Amino acid sequence: MERYREIEKSIIKKYRKTVWSKFVKAVKEYKLINENDKIAVCISGGKDSFILAKCMQELQRHGIFKFGLEFICMDPGYTKENRQAIEDNAKLMGIDLHIFNTEIFDTVYGITEGSPCYLCARMRRGYLYKYAQKLGCNKIALGHHFDDVIETILLSMFYGGSLNTMMPKLHSTNHPGMELIRPLYLVREEDIISWCDYNNLKFLNCACRFTELCSINDNSTDSKRLEMKELIKKYRQINPYVDKNIFRSVENVNLETIISYKKSGEIHSFLDEYEQK
Repeated sequence: MERYREIEKSIIKKYRKTVWSKFVKAVKEYKLINENDKIAVCISGGKDSFILAKCMQELQRHGIFKFGLEFICMDPGYTKENRQAIEDNAKLMGIDLHIFNTEIFDTVYGITEGSPCYLCARMRRGYLYKYAQKLGCNKIALGHHFDDVIETILLSMFYGGSLNTMMPKLHSTNHPGMELIRPLYLVREEDIISWCDYNNLKFLNCACRFTELCSINDNSTDSKRLEMKELIKKYRQINPYVDKNIFRSVENVNLETIISYKKSGEIHSFLDEYEQK
């Protein structure tokens, strides 16, 4: 059996419960894919985007309706070695990858204020939308997983003074007709890592030239996200369901016990209706 076939088989066999079923559940529950969609799966070079690509291929082959796929990778200024690693993994896994070049790293590198990671991510997304549209796609798929969602919720509370989550899908505000989807929304990172180890796959951890400048003591988004990851790991030792409960807390918001909330930029207070009761 060819190597990429073995990799595919492991997703729907050995990791059926932990990866495949949760992937399919997210697609169905959040209505991420529709008939005749054409979806650009965005490959960063890491484990999350590559397993997403394989899951999307499997769903296309065995799903109940037809949709198109393109696999795209934006090179923001990778080293020659990192770009080659991405190309080699795509070939190994049977992924026909479109790679296009930008100069995002050069643009962001000189910025000293704010988070370069945040700015880079925003710029990346714009380029990905644009390239996906050129290929005739109406959606882009990103490899964010369950742990990313939980960490985002905690980040918004601890450092943003608000309650926000990473949504399973979003309409693009700058690219009309385009939508962003996150099909790995319910898949845990530990199960993705287990799948990588089982198949002896080696992916880029972070190909960004800023990584060596970041530490747990700086103020970058990535360092704060690492703090959240460690915090969840610590509390999971006390309560193994802590991450599930965090997730459920944003699924089961009781507006009758919320002091205020914001919708479409407008703040609504509990006092608005308090005297009417």
